[in-house]
Amino acid sequence: MQLRYAFRLYPDAAQQTALARAFGCARVVFNDAVRAREDARKAQQPFPTAGQLSTRLITQAKRTPERSWLGEVSAVVLQQSLRDAEAAYRNFFASLKGTRKGPKAGAPRFKSLKDSRQSIRFTANARWNITGGGRLNLPKIGAVKVKWSRTLPGQPSSVTVVKDAAGRYFASFVIDTDQAVDAARMPDTDQAIGIDLGLTHFAVLSDGTKIDSPRFLRRAEKKLKKTQRELSRKQKGSNNRAKARLKIARAHAKVADARREFHHQLSTKLIRDNQAIAVEDLAVKGLARTRLAKSVHDAGWASFIGMLEYKAERYGRTLVRIGRFTPTSQTCSTCGTVDGPKPLNVREWTCATCDTTHDRDHNAAINVKTAAGLAATACGAPVRPGAIPAQREETGSHGIPTGNRAA
Repeated sequence: MQLRYAFRLYPDAAQQTALARAFGCARVVFNDAVRAREDARKAQQPFPTAGQLSTRLITQAKRTPERSWLGEVSAVVLQQSLRDAEAAYRNFFASLKGTRKGPKAGAPRFKSLKDSRQSIRFTANARWNITGGGRLNLPKIGAVKVKWSRTLPGQPSSVTVVKDAAGRYFASFVIDTDQAVDAARMPDTDQAIGIDLGLTHFAVLSDGTKIDSPRFLRRAEKKLKKTQRELSRKQKGSNNRAKARLKIARAHAKVADARREFHHQLSTKLIRDNQAIAVEDLAVKGLARTRLAKSVHDAGWASFIGMLEYKAERYGRTLVRIGRFTPTSQTCSTCGTVDGPKPLNVREWTCATCDTTHDRDHNAAINVKTAAGLAATACGAPVRPGAIPAQREETGSHGIPTGNRAA
């Protein structure tokens, strides 16, 4: 399995300038590729191939006065930008044909200098390396200081340098993990668990454990509102407005990092302690259009379930998703009687058949486990198939405020 190990970078002033130059050149090449494709479409001509675009937009462009500055950055960065454009078009056409899984991908758009996230990628042939002093040596940028939270488990195949909206720099390494080593880290267990996700509690487990919702966004709302007011009072285009925007981005990044850290720690604990896990296939997009939208986004259920999914695949665990229309909150977990829908303010109810009093969320978690077929044994549930893409990070035991790590 491929995973991403991300670490914080601390480039000096000269290196920040070099990185900004590389970000800009990669953006220009990407936009030139999109423009060439669009011109060919409007002229009803065949799309230029990747080789033709590479020759025209990189090799030949470097010899012109208008694009001579492309030679100031690594050629690998420019080639990877062309590949990103090719991948964007492949995803777009696959969506049109209906062969691409997941949400539909739109047509590639031009990148802007004001985009909140900028990145460049170096593959192995770029001859980047990690120095003996622990710095990341990048071609035409230099040896950049890295905050290592752990050692890399293998040789990375590529590294992506990212600058986020908060002005922070990260190096993201793609590494192929060893399945045997991963399996040894988490030995098999005979435990199985059902999870009911909610807003009153983030999660209630079928064994009765209740995990409080941290509500990171709600807790930070007062500070966020203050920074938003400060931004609204700054003149557009001024340096003070740029500083205020950066302050808001850092406040939001702090909230997102805390939420991601919470999800990673909880998902890792559940995967470690249980051989099989059952969850509901929630309609998060639909719930995000209701009056509970802010609380739903603050909980981050989709991100949490995604972490459970790839960690279960990595460590040989079983994750079962039950249908979203399964009446887990309406069914008595003792006798199986379906008692009908109940308002959200009803947190406890008594079964009319067996006279058992249920906690709404605990009862739902038990029903989730039963519906997934995990009530008897943890080994009887099927492992969900499918390729697992490289994840951006995974938490561990090291305390890093960014939360960008892999375990």
